[in-house]
Formats: sequence, structure tokens, C-alpha cells
Amino acid sequence: MTFKMIHENYNVLDLEKSMHFYEQALGLKEIRRKEASDGSFVIVYMGDGKSGFELELTWLAGRTEPYSLGDEEFHLAFETEDFEKAHQLHSEMGCICFENTQMGIYFIQDPDGYWLEIVPAHKEGTQE
Repeated sequence: MTFKMIHENYNVLDLEKSMHFYEQALGLKEIRRKEASDGSFVIVYMGDGKSGFELELTWLAGRTEPYSLGDEEFHLAFETEDFEKAHQLHSEMGCICFENTQMGIYFIQDPDGYWLEIVPAHKEGTQE
């Protein structure tokens, strides 16, 4: 029996703000969405159009308190062919929250506080 990873879910407070962040910072675009007929939730699937893996952003009506994210001990990792250009973009956006220069990686933080690891393509010792 085999399993294929298809998506990761993040709950968000401001769906439009989060969608804008993921498009600007990582080039993800809306693939599809589901909206509850009673307006209680909206789910938007974001993807790169290449890998098939999707980030599911879920907005819940009435939620006003930030989500508890623990101690940033979990994260998604994104590989980029142009690490320097990505670092420049994220620096300009002001979303870099942690850098590990020894490992040659850094993390950005989305509007809800989720950490996203940025890894240069095919760099030895950085693949998880």
C-alpha cells in the first residue's frame, strides 16, 4: 500500500491577506475553492501548478482570535532554484523571521504566524 501527500491545511484569519501573501512570497495561485452554503467556512487550495501538492487555506466565520501555533516546531519547506533572488524578495517583504546561515536556509512567516522554510535547490545537507 502506498500513500501520496496531497495537501497541508493552515487555518487563517484573513483569507484574502493570506492568499496575497502566498502568491507574492511563493508564487502559489488559487486552484479551487469550497464555500459552505451557510457561509461558515471557505477553503481555498493554493498550488504551484507543477508538483500537485496543495496548501489548503481554511477561513472559519466568526473566528477572531489568532490560532495557537505552538513553538514554530512544525513548518512547510519550499525549494527554490534562485535562492538569492528569493531571499531578496522576502527581505523586501519583511517576512524573514529566522536565518540559519550555517545550514544555508531561512524561514519566512505568513500573516498568521506559520513558518515556511526556504531551501536552495539541491544543496547538500539541507534536504529534510
